[in-house]
Parts: sequence; structure tokens; C-alpha cells
Amino acid sequence: MSNVPAATRALRVLRYLASQPDPVSLDRLASAVGLPRSTAYHLMAAMEAEGFVTHLPDEHRYGLGVAAFEVGSGYSRQAPLQRIARRPLAALVDTLGQSAHLAVLHGRDVLYVVEERAPGRPPLVTDVGVRLPAHLTASGRAVLAALPANQVRALYPDRAAFVTRHGSGPASPSALRALLAETRQRGHAVEDGEVTPGFASVAAAVLDHNGHPVAGVAVTYPSAEQPDLPSLAGHVRRTAAGLSRRLGGAPVT
Repeated sequence: MSNVPAATRALRVLRYLASQPDPVSLDRLASAVGLPRSTAYHLMAAMEAEGFVTHLPDEHRYGLGVAAFEVGSGYSRQAPLQRIARRPLAALVDTLGQSAHLAVLHGRDVLYVVEERAPGRPPLVTDVGVRLPAHLTASGRAVLAALPANQVRALYPDRAAFVTRHGSGPASPSALRALLAETRQRGHAVEDGEVTPGFASVAAAVLDHNGHPVAGVAVTYPSAEQPDLPSLAGHVRRTAAGLSRRLGGAPVT
């Protein structure tokens, strides 16, 4: 790694520390990012001076500093995911002639953060700022299907965690597990009439550089139109895959 630029080394350290549940020792960090111990020591000292790393001398470990938090806060303020997604969603709408949206998981709900409405199409309940139960929406199912099983269990531990809008949809942990297994096998999520009677949706997950699902891209259409679902789902998956690549991630396979 002697020819790797110092900035690249620092970014790899930040990425590694951000992926850990607790501060780590210098030896563990150096091994994880492939640095000699002496190089890691000097790098950590420089990053500590700039506030990106905090040294915990009593524990002989290092963690993220306040400056790293400021970077994360700036990311949230600038809403890059929404900015990145808007043009691909608009292209998806132009191609399919159906409305599209982007939603993120918030607890057991999805929060809609981008909507691109197709010309002449009626308004949908999936407007920006609206929250809906994740297990009923295609966007939410796409995200849940890409989460580790233990996280899904924590979100939906028992029947009390489930709600319905129109009397349909999974109502127990076992039913949700089966639905998410079908979603993973299919490669995309679907729902029909569970959010709004007469409308159906197809969605795919957007993954970040850690393979974590950060959002769901969905297209909603009138159920009576019966579009070519394989073609529609293919367009949705390609759009989600493109956004994943923009975020440094790999698409769901």
C-alpha cells in the first residue's frame, strides 16, 4: 500500500471505523485497512488533530470524531440521494408513462422523499413527506427483503407490529418472511391494492457501498391496465441498480 495516496488511506480508515459498532484498537484497524502499524499510528494522529478521529487512551482504541459527524450531517442536509434520484426517476416516468417515487425506511414505515408524476396520471397517496407501513408497500418490501433477517425480526417481532389499510397484506412475522423470500427470489417487490385499491406497484432496492438498502424505487400503475410486468420490473430494477452504482453499491441480484 506504499503507493496509495494518503487521502485514500484516510478515507479507508473512516469507512472502516464507520462500519464498526465500537471503537477499535490500532492493531485491528491497521490490519483491516492494510497499513503498517507505524503508518497507521501517524495517520491516526493526523486525523485526530483534524477532529475526524478520537483516541480513547484508557481503552487504547480509536473511534470517529466530531468532524466525521459533521460530514454525515452535511450529507443529510444536502440530501444527495434525492438529488441523484430525481433525474433517473424522471427518465423512468418518460419511458413507462407511469408515476414513480423513491422511499426510505423509517422504523416500520417508509417515508416518500421523491415523487415524479406522469403527465395525465391522477395524484397518488405516495406524495413527498407521506409515511406508509413498509410491509404493505412495494418500496418497503424491496428494502425489507434486502435487510438482514435479524433486523426484520427486530422491526416485526409479533403480530402487534402489523397494521392493514384495506384488510390485506402480511399480518404475522411468518407471513412477512414468506413474502420477503418471494421478493428476493423474484428480484423485485410487488403490491396490488394493499395501499390504494385499484393501484399496484413494482419496486426494487437501492444499495449503498456497504450493501445496505437505503431506499426503494417504485412505479405505480392502475391495476386494470395490466402492463407487461416483466418489462416494467426490468426498468425499475435497472433504475435502482444505476442509483446503487452512483452510491458505490452493487444492485440486488
